[in-house]
Amino acid sequence: MSDDIRFFELNTGAKMPSVGLGTWQSDPGLVGEAVAIAIKVGYRHIDCAQVYGNEKEIGIVLKKMFEDGIVKREDLWITSKLWCTDHGPEDVPEALNRTLRDLQLDYIDLYLIHWPVRMKKGSVGFKPENLTQPDIPSTWRAMEALCDSGKARAIGVSNFSTKKLGDLLEIARVPPAVDQVECHPSWDQRKLRAFCKSRGVHLSGYSPLGSPGTTWLKSDVLKHPVLKTVAEKLGKSPAQVALRWGLQMGQSVLPKSTHESRIKENFDVFGWSIPEDLFAKFSDIEQARLLRGSSFAHETLGHYKTVEELWDGEL
Repeated sequence: MSDDIRFFELNTGAKMPSVGLGTWQSDPGLVGEAVAIAIKVGYRHIDCAQVYGNEKEIGIVLKKMFEDGIVKREDLWITSKLWCTDHGPEDVPEALNRTLRDLQLDYIDLYLIHWPVRMKKGSVGFKPENLTQPDIPSTWRAMEALCDSGKARAIGVSNFSTKKLGDLLEIARVPPAVDQVECHPSWDQRKLRAFCKSRGVHLSGYSPLGSPGTTWLKSDVLKHPVLKTVAEKLGKSPAQVALRWGLQMGQSVLPKSTHESRIKENFDVFGWSIPEDLFAKFSDIEQARLLRGSSFAHETLGHYKTVEELWDGEL
């Protein structure tokens, strides 16, 4: 196995950097500095979304990085996501324009439908009465138009189950390049991964460390004995082992941090690998999804009555 897995080639032919900085739950005031540190450390992939509420701050930093000659726009990979309130075909281009204005960019490298869930235009928060009927085919046609215009160099989805991704592939003129989903050693997405591989869709993993900083999720991914044992044997941290596992499984990883030492540590995943005998131990880890999306299911008001329906049983 090659020790350097620095890029993954998408079905568009583009090479996406394999490690990206996640920006979900990165507080305003901290996220800009985190992005600046990450770029200086060597990250070339920043994962954003309109709903995170911090794209303006990231945009200010990106502009400064370009002006100071620290990095060129063409050397950075910027992903953003269409929020659930903007699924109307007429709202999709305007949502991307907002993101481009906030990030101070002319184009985005990858634009994703954030969830297979639609909420009323202009609604705020996760109240069940905000939920409405999604029409993924019509939203996707609007996404394809963004691809045609060049404002989005690649398009894809996030939080789509194997079935929902399959349904989209049936009707898509431009196939999704990526499905970005929760993925870590305790939720390895076995079924979806095999399907993505068979259809040329890249699987990208968010929460690759199991979201240890998320207070409302009980996550012990990094404390798992397998990770601790492998980390000790290799002289690495459990976080580095979890990230390297992801790369060797063939997915890009999007660790989030606003701490300089962790941002650096999370990028130190090249030039070494997990040997096969230790890698095999990961298949014994008990599986459980952390982020269930229960706000998007409601027995009377939701298009999905249950979380089982949202994930098509992949729980």
